[in-house]
Amino acid sequence: MKKYTLLICLLFALNTSSQDYDFIQDIQYQSDLNDSYLVERSKLDIYYPKNVEKFPTVIFFHGGGLRAGNKNIPQFLKEKNIAVVAPNYRLSPKVKAPKYIEDAAASVAWVFNNIEKYGGDKNLIFVSGNSAGGYLTSLIGLDKKYLAKHNIDANDIAGLIPVTGHAITHFTVRDEMGIDALKPIIDDFAPLYHVRSDAPPILLLTGNRELELLGRYEENAYLMRMLKLSGHKEVEHLEFDGYGHGISIPAMPVLLRKVNQLTERIRSSY
Repeated sequence: MKKYTLLICLLFALNTSSQDYDFIQDIQYQSDLNDSYLVERSKLDIYYPKNVEKFPTVIFFHGGGLRAGNKNIPQFLKEKNIAVVAPNYRLSPKVKAPKYIEDAAASVAWVFNNIEKYGGDKNLIFVSGNSAGGYLTSLIGLDKKYLAKHNIDANDIAGLIPVTGHAITHFTVRDEMGIDALKPIIDDFAPLYHVRSDAPPILLLTGNRELELLGRYEENAYLMRMLKLSGHKEVEHLEFDGYGHGISIPAMPVLLRKVNQLTERIRSSY
């Protein structure tokens, strides 16, 4: 695991673009809307470059412990020649697992089925998110059944970049089961349970091991190790020294660099 200091942003010269962008809010991403709460939360925003063909897309899930939070486009990712999709999903305690996981998968499926209408490349769809959003990123990327319900192969995701996400079963899911937050569980709701060698490229981002929330650093370190032991060839875990659970400022440049690197590689293979 590599450590990144407070000067991380100085290490990357990332050019912004003079390209025009469009921003569309509250697109309904599910069609089977059988209750008002589902209607309220199954919406996404899309920010994308206009008059550009085959751009990459980052789907970014918000955090909030699966209990709170709202969709937003990370400021750093704007005007970077990429599209950003920010979905909402239903929250506990109004729903329980796996409803919010299913919502997240449905939003990813919507992007696969619709991004080309906006000019994007469906081969360049990346999934990311912070905290609870990082957990959703890892789970739907590793447990293929959620996207399979929408006839999407999780292996078609160009890259998974969870930011400070759980690798074990999320503490809110454990709470719904009546399990204490300090009792680590690895079951079907844990990304670690679904380790496999053929998963998309994965970049795990966490804060410093002594400053992170609970054992978030150690969970991700173990996820990396088990992926490598399974035969996965492209997984990395970065630790941001000087930061705790809130690592958005140093993490966003690293996230974008990974997206650009993988985009270049995939395009060169066409």
